[in-house]
Amino acid sequence: MAVHVLNHPLIQHKLAVLRNEKTPVKEFREVVGEIAGLMCYEATRNLPTKEVTVKTPVATAKCRMLSGKKLAIVPVLRAGLGMVDGMVSLIPSAKIGHIGLYRDPETHKPVEYYCKLPEDIGSRVVFLVDPMLATGGSAVAAINFLKERGCRNIVMMNIIGCPEGIKAVEEAHPDVEVYLAACDEKLNAHAYIVPGLGDAGDRIFGTK
Repeated sequence: MAVHVLNHPLIQHKLAVLRNEKTPVKEFREVVGEIAGLMCYEATRNLPTKEVTVKTPVATAKCRMLSGKKLAIVPVLRAGLGMVDGMVSLIPSAKIGHIGLYRDPETHKPVEYYCKLPEDIGSRVVFLVDPMLATGGSAVAAINFLKERGCRNIVMMNIIGCPEGIKAVEEAHPDVEVYLAACDEKLNAHAYIVPGLGDAGDRIFGTK
């Protein structure tokens, strides 16, 4: 499994803003979207292109455009929603699905409560997005849902991950590429990433 940790200075600067416990909800939400857009730039680097001829005001130019490979963005609810707008601003033709999971507070296992995907999801390159890759349980479950519906080209994007989560995805789905802005030290006893940034969903939506 390919794991890419993006060390671009802009991403790292914005990640420091997210980690700060004093960052207010509005700024936190905006920065999540900004980081997602910067990560999307890297995660789409290998999309296929084709040569086209374009008439400019001066002459004709041979250019490259995406070769028509269909794309989809699938956030894991609810925190993944914070990453969608930053990606859609770059790939506005992508369709958007949703997978709803929550983590059981006792077992820390994912529980599904919603799944709505484009009908042709199996023919698309799918960007599965969720700010945190902690235990990896939700990521593995979400990838399972996608594969059950015919998806074979899945890229996962997380702002912060940790070794435990990466290992879980690697063991269950070694064919999935993972893009991270940071790989943190570990999980604590409550299955939160350390040092992390707290609960991404609560900080995006101001619910805590």
